[in-house]
Amino acid sequence: MLTRDNRQDLLKQNSKVIWFTGLSGSGKSTLAVALERYLYDNGHICYLLDGDNVRSRINNNLGFSEQDRVENIRRVAEVSKLFVDCGVVVLAAFISPTNDIRKLAEEIIGKENFIEVFVSTPLEICEQRDIKGLYAKARRGEIKNFTGISAPFETPTNPMISIDTSVLSIDDSIKNLVNALIPHIKRG
Repeated sequence: MLTRDNRQDLLKQNSKVIWFTGLSGSGKSTLAVALERYLYDNGHICYLLDGDNVRSRINNNLGFSEQDRVENIRRVAEVSKLFVDCGVVVLAAFISPTNDIRKLAEEIIGKENFIEVFVSTPLEICEQRDIKGLYAKARRGEIKNFTGISAPFETPTNPMISIDTSVLSIDDSIKNLVNALIPHIKRG
């Protein structure tokens, strides 16, 4: 039976999960997409998981209650763990609002495979970027349990890297990410 090491040798990379956390509108998915393009262009096999492709497929039966949020992240972590075993670099972009929920993901995936990136863009900027008007609806009480408004977001206690997309351009953010992450992904 083939092992993870066999697959990583074939792909010439170390498989990791790069977990982007931050408020809605902070730039998690934008950074993950840009990093995916960079990694692909530089010969790395990776896969992006975010709310759009997960909630419309494997988690389409989940809502936004506390219990459903935990189950959403648990499932994402389990899928990420399978990708890691395949030798793939996973880019996971999820609000994952509490330290406990991120700790759950890290425990499932494995501490040695989990790299946390905090997209620390301030709430005011996230609200300005909100083209769907979700923050405004949450402030009017039309959306319950909206992270950052009526539900908490806990700042990560020890992310590998923190990026504020209101201060850094996408290009500068990707340079910072690449400098921090490539030593963990590059094999041999």
